[in-house]
Amino acid sequence: MTRLRNYFLTGFIVCAPLVLTIYIVWSFIGWADSWVKPYIPASYNPDTYLSIRVPGFGLIVALVMITLIGFLTANFIGRAIVGFGERLLNRTPLVRGLYKTLKQLFETALSNKSDMFRTVGMVEYPRKGVWSIVFVGNEKRTEINDKLDKEGDPLIAVFMPCTPNPTTGFLMYVHRSEVVLLDMSIEDGAKLIVSAGLVVPEPAPGAAAKSKAIEGPIGNPPAGALPQPALSKRTASSLPNT
Repeated sequence: MTRLRNYFLTGFIVCAPLVLTIYIVWSFIGWADSWVKPYIPASYNPDTYLSIRVPGFGLIVALVMITLIGFLTANFIGRAIVGFGERLLNRTPLVRGLYKTLKQLFETALSNKSDMFRTVGMVEYPRKGVWSIVFVGNEKRTEINDKLDKEGDPLIAVFMPCTPNPTTGFLMYVHRSEVVLLDMSIEDGAKLIVSAGLVVPEPAPGAAAKSKAIEGPIGNPPAGALPQPALSKRTASSLPNT
């Protein structure tokens, strides 16, 4: 029974990531086809001539159209059309703020020169002695730096993601001296957060310090080592006066 259980767990570890990856990719292809195929003329849709549905055709059409729009936007006429559309959106009260925010976000995230997240670090949060993973942003000077900077210790923007969803979290400005920079990449930091610490990245090659497993069971600290819970009134009244 022990061998059968080990075989089952091994097969599950091998099959589960593969099945989930195929499912997510297939669902994304189906989602793209459901949005694009209804707008494709029937004469150009292969589903009209074939007895089976061709998956991924809508996704291919979407990629071609996006690339074509980017090509047209690069010339003078395309820039003029895009500029006219943006001016119309900027005059719409409820839409202009959302459009500007989304455009700036995509430009920053997809730009080749983006330095939105440079490295992974750690800060003491929510209290001293407890460390949290953060993604270190750029160090561009803002009004926040002008108001709160210390001499020789500027503020930097860090994003502390939540586990297991790294797309949500807290934006914090901390002094550079309070951030401990790590050698791991942004991808390894995201894996560590999503897995809740189960997937630990390997140490960088040539690192002097080697990671070691924590030895011994994890239990309550001895009395006096850390702040102890508050005593109840009954317990406190029974203690002798000192």
